[in-house]
Amino acid sequence: MSRSLFAFACAVVVLIGAPFATAAPPERTVSTSRQFIVHGPEVRLRGAICDIGERTKRHALALLQDRDGWATPILVRAQLPQANRPELPRAHLHISQTGFGLKLQLELLIDGELNAAAIERELLRAVFLEMIYRNEPNTPAGVVVVEPPDWLLDGTLALAGEDTATIAEALATVSLSGQVLPVPKFLRQRPGLLDSPSRTLYRAYSAALVALLRDSPDGRVRLRRFLASLPHAPNDSFAHLQEHFPILHGEAEQIQEAWIASVAQVARRERFRLLSCGETERQLSELLRVGLRKPGQVAVVYTLEEYPKFVDRAEAAAALQLLTHQLLLFSARSHPLYRPVLTEYQEIVAQLVRRRTRRLDQRLAEIRGTREHIVRRMDAIDDYLNWFEATQSRTASGAFSEYMRAAELAQERQTRRRDPISVYLDALESQFRN
Repeated sequence: MSRSLFAFACAVVVLIGAPFATAAPPERTVSTSRQFIVHGPEVRLRGAICDIGERTKRHALALLQDRDGWATPILVRAQLPQANRPELPRAHLHISQTGFGLKLQLELLIDGELNAAAIERELLRAVFLEMIYRNEPNTPAGVVVVEPPDWLLDGTLALAGEDTATIAEALATVSLSGQVLPVPKFLRQRPGLLDSPSRTLYRAYSAALVALLRDSPDGRVRLRRFLASLPHAPNDSFAHLQEHFPILHGEAEQIQEAWIASVAQVARRERFRLLSCGETERQLSELLRVGLRKPGQVAVVYTLEEYPKFVDRAEAAAALQLLTHQLLLFSARSHPLYRPVLTEYQEIVAQLVRRRTRRLDQRLAEIRGTREHIVRRMDAIDDYLNWFEATQSRTASGAFSEYMRAAELAQERQTRRRDPISVYLDALESQFRN
């Protein structure tokens, strides 16, 4: 079920379910695999949550290439806002130990701001927790439960999700800049303390790490063993990963090289997506470089405008032919405004292969001026659109809604009164606001 259909089911409950909130006890719906047992006031909402749970579990099983051998059910309780409990979170997973195994119960607060992505993440957390403790039935009550790492949750959802363009764009930016964060530093990050852009980059890094581990030799089997070992894992998360994945062994330079390759591979997943003007200009600047290497020597890199320094060298022809092929492939993804520019560069490179340099300086200067004109024009358009959105738009963009909601919650925790009349008025305010 899509997130839009899930949002519709939530809206139905908010609009027509409130008058019956104190009626008969909520009924339940059981998912197709019978692992998710959903209690709630409306059948369409319960069915939507069951579909999200089953889809999320399929993502986890596909990552691990494992069968669905669940042993512990996952209880989901969907409820409407309560006047006497206005501080309830919208999605929260309760984990308890009964002495006979884990009890996993997800509490959902159904209102107009319910986030389907947060529910999907909490359901995936419950699925992984059930896998982690499936072979630990004798875990005593009171023992601290080890949860799956945040990078595993975000990486699994990012690789199987719909918003792959954002992930690929974030990784492409850090890959081109050469500022890829090392794996140990990435594992020490706490996503709950990150702002929105850093959180997006964290999800992108998580996708690259999960892809690196999954695609390593016997990676899916090792991921299953890694999950099973989490209850007894050491505090050093990177050392724990090294115990299960040989690809993370060796010198720091070798590990970083494999990690950068995984980041670049995930960044190239969106090959069908056209690049923006800014992305096209950045990648074209990196592409217009010719590297010449002699046996046993370090490669020397020249820009295309430095052709007098390398055009007469014996190894220049092969390097220029490779550049022609790269320009041809790059033209398929470049912004349409750059298509004539790329065609001109292909003709210039073909002329250099034949060592014909007549009027090349003039042509290179003209094409450089064309690129600068495109950049100035697109920057002016972006500035105008930003000005229009900031001063002329009649509706809110929603880009800062999460920040404003967090600021409001922080203010409410400091100033909210707990007497019965204040609690009742807060509940009325939240209902009229939605």
